[in-house]
Amino acid sequence: MSRKAMVRPGGRSARVQEAVHTAVRELQAELGRPELTIPLVAARAGVTPSTIYRRWGDLQELLSDVAVEHLRPEAPPADHGNLTADLRGWAAQFLEEMASPTGRAYIRDALLGDPAGDNAGQCSAYAAEQVAVVLARAAARGEDVPDVETVLDRVVAPMMYRILFRPDGLTDAYARRLVGEAVEGFGASD
Repeated sequence: MSRKAMVRPGGRSARVQEAVHTAVRELQAELGRPELTIPLVAARAGVTPSTIYRRWGDLQELLSDVAVEHLRPEAPPADHGNLTADLRGWAAQFLEEMASPTGRAYIRDALLGDPAGDNAGQCSAYAAEQVAVVLARAAARGEDVPDVETVLDRVVAPMMYRILFRPDGLTDAYARRLVGEAVEGFGASD
C-alpha cells in the first residue's frame, strides 16, 4: 500500500500534504527542479525533513505525488451536445495540457514515482473517469457509444505515446483525427 493511501482527508495530515505540495511547486518555480532537495522543501513547508522522508520516502516519490495531484481534473468535461464534439473538446484540452512543457514534466514525474505504479495508474484513472463522463452523457442522449477502453486505446494512448516520445505534430487536428477514428461506426457524426 502506498503511503498516500493512508492519508486522512482532513486534519494535520492534509495540512502537511498541502504545505509540502505548495512548497514543491513554489521552489520549482523559483529555483528549478534540479535544485530541489528534501531539506529545502521541508524548510519552506515548515516541517522536518524526516516528516517528508517518512511520508514520501524520497524526492522522486514526492515529485510523483505532486504531479498526480496537479494532473487531477478540476471539472468534468464540457458538454458540447454530441459525442464527437464532446470527445474532440476533451481530447484537445487534454493534449494541450499534457503536451505543454509543464504537463510533460508532471507526466514523467508521475511515471517515475511509486514502484508499484499507483501514481501512474491514478493518472490513467483520471482520464478514464473523464472519458466515462463524456460517454455516459452521449448514451443518455441516445447516441451509440464505444466503451471507455476503446477511447483510451484509440485516443489517449496514442496521444500519450506522442507526448512522451514524438512530440511533433501534436495539434488539434491530430486530436480530432484520433477522436474521429475512435467513434467511427458508433453512430457519431461530425
